[in-house]
Amino acid sequence: MLFNPRTYDPAQFDDTTRRLLRATVDWFESRGKKALIDTYIDRAWYGDFLEFAAKEGLFAEFLTPSSADPGASGRVAAKRWDTARIAELNEILGFYGLGYWYTWQVTILGLGPVWQSENEAVRARAAKLLTEGHVMAFGLSERTHGADIYSTDMILTPDGEGGFTATGSKYYIGNGNVAGLVSVFGRRSDVEGPEGYVFFAADSRHEAYHLVKNVVNAQMYVSEFRLEDYPVRAEDVLHTGKAAFDAALNTVNVGKFNLCTASIGICEHAMYEAVTHAHNRVLYGRKVTEFPHVRRELTDAYARLVAMKLFSDRAVDYFRSASPEDRRYLLFNPMTKMKVTTEGEKVIDLMWDVIAAKGFEADTYFDKAARDIRGLPKLEGTVHVNLALILKFMANYLFNPADYPAVPTRLDATDDTFLFHQGPARGLGAIRFHDWRTAYDAHAHVPNVARFREQADGLCTLLATHAPDAAQQQDLDFLLEIGQLFALVVYGHLVLEQAELTGVDADLLDGIFDFLVRDFSAHATELHGKSSTSEAQAAWALAHLRRPVADAERAERIWQQVAALSGAYEMQP
Repeated sequence: MLFNPRTYDPAQFDDTTRRLLRATVDWFESRGKKALIDTYIDRAWYGDFLEFAAKEGLFAEFLTPSSADPGASGRVAAKRWDTARIAELNEILGFYGLGYWYTWQVTILGLGPVWQSENEAVRARAAKLLTEGHVMAFGLSERTHGADIYSTDMILTPDGEGGFTATGSKYYIGNGNVAGLVSVFGRRSDVEGPEGYVFFAADSRHEAYHLVKNVVNAQMYVSEFRLEDYPVRAEDVLHTGKAAFDAALNTVNVGKFNLCTASIGICEHAMYEAVTHAHNRVLYGRKVTEFPHVRRELTDAYARLVAMKLFSDRAVDYFRSASPEDRRYLLFNPMTKMKVTTEGEKVIDLMWDVIAAKGFEADTYFDKAARDIRGLPKLEGTVHVNLALILKFMANYLFNPADYPAVPTRLDATDDTFLFHQGPARGLGAIRFHDWRTAYDAHAHVPNVARFREQADGLCTLLATHAPDAAQQQDLDFLLEIGQLFALVVYGHLVLEQAELTGVDADLLDGIFDFLVRDFSAHATELHGKSSTSEAQAAWALAHLRRPVADAERAERIWQQVAALSGAYEMQP
């Protein structure tokens, strides 16, 4: 179930994709663990990785839509924007370190407004820069306002010749030190409201572009930069008015999806280290992994990691199958940003409880993973932002299903063109979903799936009979706990769909729903304790606490899968 560089063969992809993925793995493995760790500790810029990526054409192949590739002409190996292979590379780069993933991730964000634009000159410029090996940046966030794009202080003043001069600062901008193209969001000085928004292309090498500093103490470069009377020609403008606002949000839809698979890669590498260490360590005359609490924590971590992979892989299919008539991906996107990444934190914490002091040692990957895994749920903003977004979908998802054609596994070598034609960023509450109960019904024979289904049905009962009142609907602290319960239902849904498609064994599926039952009970307990929870809602919460169905033989079989990870991979020195 886990990525292993020793045995990795991405046979599901075309020849060009396989070659590039395998070449990336080989580059990191031949470079070795010492170089990986030393450059992290020294906070050394990853120029050698970017040189490799430029030489191989890695970013250009994976991040250029075929519509911007003059050499496409229907070739299977044409440059294309293919979410399946992008997700695969996310996982690989996360496996070797957050910094390597980060420079790739913010390049994706920087390209979002470009590939959504009808400005052919900038599109051609971006494609050429990618071919030359450049990275990109996404100039949205600001020090005072964060990602509150309503309040941007990047001001564009008309120059009287059809263009503008831009003045203002941006903050938390990855690759801002070297980006060949920076997509910058601002507003016109002479136009009020949404019609004044502008997205434009800037160049970090321009004399009016001033790099201030790296705002983080890390290998990655997360910049503050300032534009002083930066000349913005008409041909540099990507979007104006409401279209610029939509481009910002739609870019986040495309780009921040990558957080989930990076988290998976980080957890996988850390798990090999943790299991190998624990399984070969003897304390008090016993192997560490013979202690029941150690087995429980490692088994739980493994089940959670597998669930992260199952959910994320299935979400890719919905992204690739999206259309104006099927926007279900807009729920699964904040789920990956919030739920999968916070599960990554839990996986690391469970393993850290086992390996204890070892997790602090400088010559391990684990201590880097323990630090970096925290950033992923927070890169998008905060967990509560995505939970609040998830709530917009809850009524239609739970109570108002619609018929859709079945979504297959999407590994076809085609462009995901809709992602750059998403349209206005509104109407989320009107999006319909296929019936979540179907996947649960198909797995009702799995004991803990059936147990969790009781809780999911109970959530529907709560919302139908004791829905949040007017005051509670203004209480975000209360609503976020409802959101956590709802998120578990959605999470289990896609896990079940992907398990069916990939043949995950019933033991492991039962183990996954073991922790989902426990997590639902934990959030129900939190809801019970909220000061604004009514007596009826509190009674519901207590009535829906459940114990997972215990099965010692099943637990032992899952443990054997975990134990098999011991020695299965270790990075070369």
